[in-house]
Amino acid sequence: MFSKKPDQAPEAPRSRRATDKTMAGNNSTFSVIGSDVRITGDVSASTELHVDGRIEGDITCASLVQGADSVIDGAITAESARMSGTVSGSITARELVILKSARIKGDVHYNALTIEQGAQVEGRFAPQNAAGGGMISAMETKSGGKGSAGDEEPKLTLAT
Repeated sequence: MFSKKPDQAPEAPRSRRATDKTMAGNNSTFSVIGSDVRITGDVSASTELHVDGRIEGDITCASLVQGADSVIDGAITAESARMSGTVSGSITARELVILKSARIKGDVHYNALTIEQGAQVEGRFAPQNAAGGGMISAMETKSGGKGSAGDEEPKLTLAT
């Protein structure tokens, strides 16, 4: 105001695109569906998906983490899944962890399985076959990837 120096223009706020590019450089990308969010329709993610809300539809993702209070009504296909909420539908995952707070109604297809004492599952358990077929192959076709799931024996771990 009383200075003889010329006024400097205020710095422009960073654009949304610049911020997105900075964040996109991170290797730890994941998406969160909050506890107040309800989605009706299929959800697909190429990275980790953390669900605390409600989804009425099928989920396909690289990695799924389900919160204890969340509800998923649909089929789940993931490379790895950590379930602790309510699921009504089939689950297909290479590595599946079912925590004690989980309530699952549907068939479970897995390569490696861990179940905590207290978890409730109403459905059939089916390890992936030695040829690597089954529902995981359908997921690989969608994502364009190839894995070696058929090279290992299915594993079952009961956690206490």
